Amino acid sequence: MLQALGLSPAEEAVYTALLARPTASAQDLARQAGLGMSDTAHILHDLAARGLVAVDAEAGSGASAPAGCGADDGSTTRYRLTPPSVALAPILVEQRNALHRAETAFSMLTEQYRSTAAHPAGSVVEVVVGVEQVAHRFHQLQRGAQRELLVFLVGAPIAVPREDTDTSESAALDRGVDFRVVATKDYLDGPEVAQDMRAAITAGLELRLVEALPLKMVVSDRERAMVPLDLADSGGEPSAIVVHRSGLLTALVQLFEKEWAQARPLYPTPTGVRVQARAEQQPTEGELEVLALLLAGISDRRAASQLGVSIRTVERRTRRLMDLAGADSRLQLGWHAARAGWL
Repeated sequence: MLQALGLSPAEEAVYTALLARPTASAQDLARQAGLGMSDTAHILHDLAARGLVAVDAEAGSGASAPAGCGADDGSTTRYRLTPPSVALAPILVEQRNALHRAETAFSMLTEQYRSTAAHPAGSVVEVVVGVEQVAHRFHQLQRGAQRELLVFLVGAPIAVPREDTDTSESAALDRGVDFRVVATKDYLDGPEVAQDMRAAITAGLELRLVEALPLKMVVSDRERAMVPLDLADSGGEPSAIVVHRSGLLTALVQLFEKEWAQARPLYPTPTGVRVQARAEQQPTEGELEVLALLLAGISDRRAASQLGVSIRTVERRTRRLMDLAGADSRLQLGWHAARAGWL
């Protein structure tokens, strides 16, 4: 946990061991942290030099050298933590500032790349060739998404193994990314795919099924999209184009929304997933959870927090509930829900 603040695993072990007691010697901390006496003594010396720990004023002399060095065997000098709010706050502020500088540099480089006259086409479309390059760019799009991922799944994966895709999906869902997928029926034909889809839907992914799609695609935050090319176009190697913000990207997003509106939702079952029949037109379990919270007077933001989904997911489920109910307001939705026996 503290490695994000610049502490090594060994330093974190000593620091957290000291956190549990008012004061302790290097000998005590070495035993609790599972480290050698000499290593613990030098770690304490370094932490003290950085202001994260301090020698206990009542320990007497011998505190000027690291415990375990010279005449002090590490059993007399005792250490205490400097209050974390004092010692760690400057580190946190500096890392925030560094992240802000990195984001600023990233924005400047991105805009400069787009505006460079030497790359007029590259600012809109990149061509990526080769299994490794395609897989790398795919993971960049998924891992870089902060708000939304829109995906078309068609047939068996070629450049990116399904298990790698599942890992990227899980990471995106953990970040609260709004994740929508439209898949063709043949995508579910692979072994254990239904179980994987069930787990993903349970984690918050929204999946719908169609008979056919014109292409495979992933759209990240509506700022970038990736579309595979035919193998024949690259001498048999997997290849793809990466589309940046442009009219073409807007068209791809609109294509997704059109297919999404016409596709049928998939829902988890005890053994896998099932497709909602068009005649059912009933709220899903996730939509009913949202409805119950909204009728209790809970805000969209609090509902998202309680359900462990993004606020965009709550808003979309609410919109679908209103569409099913033919309601123009949430008040009408509540009346229809009571009349239809949804809750």
